[in-house]
Amino acid sequence: MSERLKGKTAIVTGAASGIGSAIAELFAQEGAQLALLDLNSAACESLAARLQRETERQCIALRVDVTDAARINACVQEIEAGLGAADILINCAGINVFRDPLSLSEEDWQRCLSVNLRGPLNGIRAVLPAMLARQYGNIVNIASVHGHKIIPGTFPYPVAKHGLIGLTRSLGVEYASQGIRINSVSPGLILTPSAEEWLESCPDPEAERQRQRDLLPCKRIGEPKEVAYTALFLASDEARFINATDIVMDGGRSQIYHD
Repeated sequence: MSERLKGKTAIVTGAASGIGSAIAELFAQEGAQLALLDLNSAACESLAARLQRETERQCIALRVDVTDAARINACVQEIEAGLGAADILINCAGINVFRDPLSLSEEDWQRCLSVNLRGPLNGIRAVLPAMLARQYGNIVNIASVHGHKIIPGTFPYPVAKHGLIGLTRSLGVEYASQGIRINSVSPGLILTPSAEEWLESCPDPEAERQRQRDLLPCKRIGEPKEVAYTALFLASDEARFINATDIVMDGGRSQIYHD
């Protein structure tokens, strides 16, 4: 590996599986020392131990609910004491909430916004003081194509993802002159555990997989590591003139007019 993140400290939320774990693996391979945050503490600790063993990078795991601002702040203080101030924050923790608008409960509405929108803000607010003190920091939010195009039957998830892209742009501009870059990535269908679970729940899983492939110009579904490489670029100093920007990576699907 090229060690593009050598000497950097990175925090990754939602690190226990899927896109988050792919980002953690790639960042460790590229030289970063890591703090992995997730509700699934067992999976997170296992990943941290493996990455530290394989890459010899310092890697710690912390159990975190991103909706709990106090807990996020406490974790960041612990990370700063053990690994130093974070150079990079990857906000990857998120949940799918798809409900009919008229039957949507207040609990599900708040849960969707709390995890997918307030959670990233909690993380950003926790790391910003140290980043501002050093006039350096790279933040990448994992948004979604749902923040650009509306798929019927997915409310209120797109509301939160539109908000996350807006948060990215707003705060990216707010802190641009102080050495902080804030960008986001909007993946399309990616073969994460949750996507695999959805595909397997379909009446004919293989037929649905093929239908999804056929919708894509590249005729294949994306992989978590492909999102990780985009996050790596944005988090590295190679992207130092990219700020307040969202990168859509959906194999070109959103550019096609469908019947």
